[in-house]
Amino acid sequence: MKQIIWFSRVSIFVVYFWFGILKALGVSPAESLVHQLFNITLSPLSSFPFFLISFGLFECLIGILWLIPKLTNIAYYALIFHFILILTPTIALPEVAWSSLFTPTFVGQYIIKNLLLLSCAMLVARSYRLEKDGI
Repeated sequence: MKQIIWFSRVSIFVVYFWFGILKALGVSPAESLVHQLFNITLSPLSSFPFFLISFGLFECLIGILWLIPKLTNIAYYALIFHFILILTPTIALPEVAWSSLFTPTFVGQYIIKNLLLLSCAMLVARSYRLEKDGI
């Protein structure tokens, strides 16, 4: 079981760090989606280049946190916060996320697949809590 949990931790790290570093470097295929969402939410508060780099580094940090078992709870809540942010386009930009009722666009599929990351994170966090409690 420990090998599965470590594989899950490394998998979460790879996805978050890789996607985050692409954003921080300004080469992410998701950049246009992030920019559209930024324009309707945070544009009065920051510049997009600063936000994109910060958001990318935040994703990298989430990935790194999953590699440190003692920081599992922080990693989990950071992932939940991130998950809420990345679900926003399904409501705020429905024309980008949905082609019709219950039919996601490619972008919508990209967003929905994050349910797998959430379930993996829930499994790791629960396993960590049980191990910590000696169960």
